[in-house]
Formats: sequence, C-alpha cells, structure tokens
Amino acid sequence: MKRTLLIIALLFATTFSAYADKGMWLPSLISSRIKDMKSKGFKLSAEDIYSINQASLKDAVVLFDGGCTGEIVSEKGLLLTNHHCGYDAIQALSSVEHDYLTNGYWAQSHAEELPCRGLKVDILVRMEEVTDRLAAGETKADIIAKAEAEGVGYRATVESMYYGNIAYLFIYRQYSDVRLVGTPPTTIGKFGADNDNWIWPRHTGDFSVFRIYANENNEPAEYSADNKPYKPARHFEISTKGINEGDFTMIYGFPGNTQEYITSDAVKYIAEISDPTKIALRTQRLDIIGAAQAKSPAVRIQYAAKHANIANAWKKWQGEVKGINRLGTYKKKIAYEERFRKDNPDKAYLLDSLAAAYERNREGYFNYELYSETLRGIELQQVVSIARSTRLSDEQKMAAAELFYKDFVVAVDRDLAKAMLKAYSEMGTFISAELKALFEAHGGAEAYAEWLYDNTKLGTIEGFDLATIESDPMAEFVNAVAPIQQRIRPYTYRNFSNIPDIERWFRPYVKALMEWDKKRAFFPDANLTLRVAYGKVAGYEYADGEYHLPQTTIEGIIAKDNPDIYDYNVPQALRDAHANKDYGRWGVELNGKYTVPVCFIATNHTTGGNSGSPVLNKYGQLVGINFDRTWLSTMSDIEFDETLCRNIICDIRYVLFVIDKVGGAKWIIEEMGV
Repeated sequence: MKRTLLIIALLFATTFSAYADKGMWLPSLISSRIKDMKSKGFKLSAEDIYSINQASLKDAVVLFDGGCTGEIVSEKGLLLTNHHCGYDAIQALSSVEHDYLTNGYWAQSHAEELPCRGLKVDILVRMEEVTDRLAAGETKADIIAKAEAEGVGYRATVESMYYGNIAYLFIYRQYSDVRLVGTPPTTIGKFGADNDNWIWPRHTGDFSVFRIYANENNEPAEYSADNKPYKPARHFEISTKGINEGDFTMIYGFPGNTQEYITSDAVKYIAEISDPTKIALRTQRLDIIGAAQAKSPAVRIQYAAKHANIANAWKKWQGEVKGINRLGTYKKKIAYEERFRKDNPDKAYLLDSLAAAYERNREGYFNYELYSETLRGIELQQVVSIARSTRLSDEQKMAAAELFYKDFVVAVDRDLAKAMLKAYSEMGTFISAELKALFEAHGGAEAYAEWLYDNTKLGTIEGFDLATIESDPMAEFVNAVAPIQQRIRPYTYRNFSNIPDIERWFRPYVKALMEWDKKRAFFPDANLTLRVAYGKVAGYEYADGEYHLPQTTIEGIIAKDNPDIYDYNVPQALRDAHANKDYGRWGVELNGKYTVPVCFIATNHTTGGNSGSPVLNKYGQLVGINFDRTWLSTMSDIEFDETLCRNIICDIRYVLFVIDKVGGAKWIIEEMGV
C-alpha cells in the first residue's frame, strides 16, 4: 500500500502545478484537475464527471466497436459516433442494391433500425486501483474472473499505467445488440476522404447514429426482436448555442495509444525507420486497391472500409514524422535526458539500460512491424484459419467463409500478395526456411505469388471445401508463414517500449522522472481506457503568416463541391438547402453571413480511439463530436504542443442540420430533446 500511495502522491504533486492543455486524465482521479478546469471555465464537479454512487457523465460514454468512442444522447439508448467508426458496420449492411455508403440511410421508426452483426459497445461500470492486489499474489486472471462474475454482460480488464507502476481494473457492461439508425451519404460523412483526412480547414460531417438494445431487464443480450431500447443511467444534453474562440471544451473518451515518456532512441526509430517503412508499404497497398476500385463500383464498395482503414494510419504517420521534425522532438529528448543524467547521476544507468534494451530488440520489433504491413495483409490466409478453427462447427465455418467472400476479390488479393511478398523477401530478416524454399522453388517471391494464386482453389467460395483444404497450396503457404509468426511473437506489443525487456527499465525510469521533474504533468499513456481531456476552442498558426480560424461553415462545403470527383460530390439536398438558405433552426449569423457551422478545432489532447468522443462545453453539454486531428498534431502521441496541436470536431449543429434537411429524420432530433 505504501508503494502505491507514494506513486499517487507524486502524480498529484505534479498535476496541480501543470496548466497546459495536455493530458489524458483518469476520470476516477479527475479531482486532481478540477481546480485547473474551473479556472478555465468548467462549471461542474468531479462527481459530475465520474461517480460510482450516482449517475454521472461516464455513464453516457461508450467504447464503440472496440476502438472508437460514442455518446448516448437520449433516454432510449440513441448513440452518436463518427461515420468512420460506424463505417465497417455500414459497409457490411450495404450492397449494390442497397448502397448505404453512397446514399445514406435513415430509419423512420424503431422497426426500420438495422441490426449490426458483431458490433458491440462497452459502458464503464467502475474502475479501481489493484496494484496492491497484484503485489499480494492475485493474478490478473483471478481479478478479472471475480469482476466479471458480478453482473450480467460484465467484461473486465486489468491495465498497466506508468509502465507498470500502477495497475487498474476496469469493469464494463458489454452490449451486443446495436442497430444502425441513420448515416449520411459518404460524401457528407467522409467528405474529402483521404485528401482532407488530418487536414484543417475541414468540412466533414463525420457522424452516424446507432441505438443500443437490451433485454426486458435492461441487461446485455444477443440480438432479439423482443429486445427493447436500452435505458441509460445518464445521457448527454445537447446544446445548440454554439461555441466561440476561447470557450472551454472537454473530451470524454477512449484514447488508444500515446508514448509520452519514450526516450530519444525510440523517437529516432519511429521517425527514421518505422514510420517511413510503413508509409511506403501502405502506399503500395493503397495504389493497388485504389486502381481496382476505380474500375468497378462493386469493388469500390467491397474494399471501401479496407481502403479507409489502411489510409488512416498511412497519412497519420506522415504527419507524425513532419511534426516530430518541426518540433525537434528528438533533440528535445536528448537535452531532457542529459539534464536527467546531470541531476540524477545515480540513476543514469536507467537510460543506458534502456538504450541497450532498444538495441537488443530493434531487429525483432522491425520484423514484427514489417510482417504486420506485408504478410498479414494477404487476406486469403483467413479462410485457412476459418477451416482450421476448433471453436466453430462445420456449419459455422461455412457461414464465416460466406461473410469473408462477400467483400473479397481474388484479383485484388493476388496483386497485393505479389507486392507484399516481394517487400518482405527484400526487407525481412525473419524469413522461415519453409517460405524461403517456396520462393526459391518458384523463381522468387513475385513468381511464387503468381503460382500460388494460379493453383489455389480458394479464390472463390465454390472452392472452399473443408475436406480438401489442407492439400491446397494456400494451406502450404500458411504453414510456411507460421514459423515467422512464432518468431515475432515476443515482439507483438502495442509499442516498441512495451516489450518486457524494455519496459522493465521504463518502470523505474518513469518513477524516477516523477520524483525529479515536479513541474511536469504526468498522466498515464493512453491505452484505450476512459480518459478526460480539456482545453479550449482555438485557431493556430499553421505556417509563418498563415493563421487558421477555428471554425468552418457550409460555404466551405459548397466551395469544394465538384460532381466530377466522388469525394466532393455534395448531395443535391444539401446544395438545395444552401441555395435556398433553408437552414431552419440550424442557421446562424457568423462573421456577417447567415450560414450553418460545420466543424471547429480545439486544444484537447486526443489520439486514435478518441474518434467519436463527445466534446462538451463548460456545462457538460454536447457541442460536437470529435473525429480527427490536424496533420502536424499527429505527433502529439509523442509530444503535445498546445501552440500547434488541435483536435477537429464536427459541430453538433451541422449534425442536426444533416439529420433534418438531408435525412428528413426529424423524429431522431425530437428524441434527442433538441
């Protein structure tokens, strides 16, 4: 207990003296930040944000589909998140005949809401510190099992904070009956697509609408026509009063991954080796998929979600490298480490040990990242895994295969396999003897890929035969890759720094930093657990003499409108509303114009996983939906700079405008109580 209290005390001591808008704070400890939040305009209490004794804002926030955030906005489980977070579900429900990606979809009643197979949301019940329980001999598995036995649909995790200095238990209720209520056309929800991704100014209506369903006892249950809309303990009130530059903003969500405390060695690896390699490989994959999509409307739909998923990180990594270089992050780390060495000579060995550990593990981690971007991306391997599953019946295997082939095109996968096998053969050092022999037997990696796809029978579902699959060349390929998977297993961690041989030194190093640097705000790195971040609406200087205002309007959409470019082909209903100034309740006077606000930016510290997060005003009311960062802000996973870093938010008034004037679904707005 003494050890834990010491760490907590160190944390509190630093947080009171730090006033920058950086930080992703654990909601159960948010009382340590309330003084600062109130000084910036916040009007609620710590108990309003997080409480286990009464309904609080935490009860209205959900982990959406395992990697995004969503917010509950009605007493009937209505849920808002990003369009790109719901993209997989929308794509799975779409077909050429019912193209919800292109045309959008708006249910006009509960009966028209579409079940989303496999989609789950998690609502946090509570979090509690379990460091001492682990130290006393309890295992993570024991703690999780006890927690999950507490209630129906409970899911629990134990997560490490500060590189293992503290551990927390998170208990969620997981709901698996989630239905699509509405989505705008892709040319609103993904307006500008890859061209505008990570860019400001932005004009994307990145939202979609879902609903959580539960059984008659309001408990989690598998899909059933008898299920009822979920009754939340708390939902967000929506404010249509708008925002102004300088206004307080708060984000409540599930940020996925940051690396605030890594050393200069890790920064150098990311900026000079890891990111450039991954960018180059994803460029190849995107070119291949994009070329196929351009030739076929069916392929465009089939590979829409796959293309978007690949492109998102691809562009993010480019911005990350640019941001690291612009801020001089590597040199700053070197200088910071030199000061630490000077002030703490007895602990300088920690940095030396970290450097040695990085060197020992560099090759292994690089091969893991290389494998992830190349071999793992060859999709046809998945049907072999389906056939070999010991958890599925033969009937279930066929159903899984049908789902796989629905969005699979063998010609596209062939081209990807040729490129990725060639890349791995040229850069990988963890090549199994089995795979090397296949390359040599067929005249190289590309030639082998051609032979493989010429001879496999698994290119279409007609060839998926459980009785003969083990004799198929694709099974042989999977077997040849297996030793590589085995070899990289010790390196399959979220970050380079999370490898145990490295993290063992990070634990005392971070503790030493907290004891030494009293002015620094030490928050735990993001790890897809619920966090609070706060800041203000603010523009920024993008380049010398180029100031970007913090808000965009519908005029910017119309200025970009181009029917000849799919990503900028504005729906006619939106064009008509603009031409007629038919803005209804959502029109405002802004900078001398009658218009509709679309997006705004703020200084909230966010990352992947914060997509879909509620953006709240000083009263805890919903004013927008977070969906992106500016391009140079992507390095905020490593270094946050409040003068440069901005998160991008879809203004709730634009969300309501689209639902009303494009979707014609006023009943949804009424349900929100607006």
